[in-house]
Amino acid sequence: MKRLLASLALLLLPVAGTAFAECKDTSNYADARAIVRDLDRIVAPGGVQESYKMRIGGVDHWVNARGQDRANPVLLFVHGGPASPVTPTLWQFQRPIEEYFTVVNYDQRGAGRTYVEDHSAAVGDSLRIERYVDDAIELAEQVRKRYGKRKLVLMAHSWGTLIGMRAALKRPDLFYAYVGIGQVIDVRENERLSFDYGLQQAKVHGNAAAVKELESIAPYPGDRPITRERIVVARKWAQYYGGLSAFRDASDYFFKAPLLSPDYEDRDRCAVDEGNMFTLGRVLDEFLAVDQRGVRSFPIPVLMFMGRHDYTTPSAPTEAWLRAVDAPYKRGIWFEHSAHMIPWEEPGKTVLRLVQYVLPLAKDADAEKP
Repeated sequence: MKRLLASLALLLLPVAGTAFAECKDTSNYADARAIVRDLDRIVAPGGVQESYKMRIGGVDHWVNARGQDRANPVLLFVHGGPASPVTPTLWQFQRPIEEYFTVVNYDQRGAGRTYVEDHSAAVGDSLRIERYVDDAIELAEQVRKRYGKRKLVLMAHSWGTLIGMRAALKRPDLFYAYVGIGQVIDVRENERLSFDYGLQQAKVHGNAAAVKELESIAPYPGDRPITRERIVVARKWAQYYGGLSAFRDASDYFFKAPLLSPDYEDRDRCAVDEGNMFTLGRVLDEFLAVDQRGVRSFPIPVLMFMGRHDYTTPSAPTEAWLRAVDAPYKRGIWFEHSAHMIPWEEPGKTVLRLVQYVLPLAKDADAEKP
């Protein structure tokens, strides 16, 4: 049951039977982590490399900030999940982005090291989407003061896009632009598209067992409740056929990344799955009701990074939303060799598009500063 819940708690990254790095003594990985730590050191005199706690919404949140030049714009990243912190995977993809931005990540309430700090009943009772949104806003306000910035770039992935989009709508004055990766627009439509893809691929590959399992929950989502068990079946096969990581039937590179992370201790690695289980049941119903198609106007520049093969949060609803929305600037960018894990799957193109399209928005705005 623990492993089932852990996979489900990665609502936008679930692979049935898959959990993050095993909760165990990882001292045998210490030498490898030391190499990663040394490579990851920010040695530039004007650089930023900090890990600290910040009090947000009554809870101590762990924050990680890294960049080669303190003068660069700050990019605030909202991780997915829920309760799937990106901090223990930063060593895999983030260093090139740090050449152009000071990147600030944080473990959300109930996630990772923030879960370790406080997983009381009071925190559990506070796990609502709007509370996460207010946390992101409060964090943005404190971060811009800490680093002497007027505004930040806001970027979010997967579950984090629910938080990021709403934070941008609620406090556009804090942000130069919003970048959604694996954006969530309409959860029920995402579930339908994901299921249809998994079933179609199972038939193409002659996988009778998968077809039987998928047809057992059809029509999906249909009019029946979207239960945890139905989600596991639907997502399992879509992701097996590359809907999480394109052209891969598994994503161990991501789930086992914490084993080599220099930013997490063993108790923090254990806390990833513990935070998943702590969070899932409290946010599932609210998450399943999310439908942001009614957002027809966006107050700041908005960019969507869309994986061509994403059947975890399928890109078609995002493309349709972007065509219809009115915004001061909007751009959709397709990643042809990616599914849901764009920064990991196409890190070079991720950096290139951030520099090409996002960096000028922050620099131009700074140039206008009186």
